[in-house]
Amino acid sequence: MEEEIKKPKAVGLKTYLVGFTKEQLIGQIIELNKKYKDVKTYYDFFLNPDSSKKADTVKAAILHCFYPTRGYKLRLKDARKAVTDFKKLSPDEGSLLDVMLYYVECGVNFTNDFGDIDEPFYNSVASMFRQAGTLYIHIKKNKGFHDRAEKIMNDTSGIGWGFHDELADIYYNYFK
Repeated sequence: MEEEIKKPKAVGLKTYLVGFTKEQLIGQIIELNKKYKDVKTYYDFFLNPDSSKKADTVKAAILHCFYPTRGYKLRLKDARKAVTDFKKLSPDEGSLLDVMLYYVECGVNFTNDFGDIDEPFYNSVASMFRQAGTLYIHIKKNKGFHDRAEKIMNDTSGIGWGFHDELADIYYNYFK
């Protein structure tokens, strides 16, 4: 039976790290940066904190999940993870809202291109639209985002599973 790997608690990690010199800590961070893509992404973003440029990269990844260059395989989970990973970088709120709405736009376009999908798909897209609405209210509303949200809602008319009704409800509660 495999032994369960315990994640270090912050206190334990702090106690461990206090024993290192500044040079040793720098060495560890450089090593982590080389070994782990997420660490590299994190430091790349903070060394070059252009949220809009990173947002474009994330949007390209989202598009690829909905419309791969080869084959036909929707990777909704990966698209949603791209948004979540971007959010973890703490980008400016406008860039985050842009990425969230892009995810919803891709979902709406995908179902309009390929027909009805399934309930989990619509739940995921609607959930992201609701999160975008919450952020929209928080950043004191922006005409450009309002217009995109309205277009998203309008583009869902005729889509089944009550999807249009749910997105219209979200639109009127958050974006209007």
